[in-house]
Amino acid sequence: MTTMIAALERLRPVRRTRTTNARRRESLTAVGMATPAVVLLIVFLVVPVALAFALAFTDARLISPTPARFVGLRNFTQLFEDPVFYKSLRNTAYFAAVVVPLQAGLALVLALLVNAKVRGVNFFRTVYFLPVVTSMVVVSLLWTFLYRQDGLVNHVISVLTLGHLDGPDWLGNPDTAMPAIILMSVWQGVGFHMIIWLAGLQTIPAELYEAADLDGATRWHRFRHVTWPGLRATRTFVLVTITIAAFSLFTQIRVMTQGGPLDSTTTVVYQAVHTGYDQQQTAYAAAISLIFFVLVLAVSLVQRFLTREKD
Repeated sequence: MTTMIAALERLRPVRRTRTTNARRRESLTAVGMATPAVVLLIVFLVVPVALAFALAFTDARLISPTPARFVGLRNFTQLFEDPVFYKSLRNTAYFAAVVVPLQAGLALVLALLVNAKVRGVNFFRTVYFLPVVTSMVVVSLLWTFLYRQDGLVNHVISVLTLGHLDGPDWLGNPDTAMPAIILMSVWQGVGFHMIIWLAGLQTIPAELYEAADLDGATRWHRFRHVTWPGLRATRTFVLVTITIAAFSLFTQIRVMTQGGPLDSTTTVVYQAVHTGYDQQQTAYAAAISLIFFVLVLAVSLVQRFLTREKD
């Protein structure tokens, strides 16, 4: 017995060493796998944010023979006196206020429809999702032709009204340019969020619906008391992602209207890019980007607070 105990005591350091080596190898493997992601995060997120913060307090230009000089809050003072900036804020808020509930609601309706177990449902899932995999530039160019004065949209309006009503110049009229872009954006993005809602619907246990049927619940009561509570986490994700995408509106504006007519479609992101690259005012564009970052962060935090789980 004494000999066996002595042998076990000799083996214990060996086991401890092997365990330590195994943990060390696991740690090194984890660090090696995380390193590329951390490097990309630093290069494409941390460094740009730091540069934007630093440039916002200078007079830097994209191409200039003179070095950048520190100017304090001059860019921000100029920004808050710029009428175009306030117009871009209103346009961005208008776009987000319409797109977020409309796209989220329509995507939920489509998800409920394609969640039914009927023949051919996979075909409709593909059709609804097809615009998502199409480049936004291609979609914007396509809808630009559709919105032309002699385009398909106005032709359909003329046919439906038997020639009594001619469609407007959708992208050339300040009153219709933003609604036209909103319609196109909802059409392009609704399929993606339909898939997100569909994934959330399929995580709800079928037993809950069976219990609701046994209690004689109507479709509305099933949705209100079973489906909607079961989508709490999903709807938070959908609302946050749609809001961020709505505030980041740029590609459609760049391709279809270039901010016009009369700045009726200029958004904060478009103004920042146009100022920084077309007008080469890098420091002023950095100030716009910082204000935009603060706004999006504030809106996202408010959304998370309103949609949080309540005890």
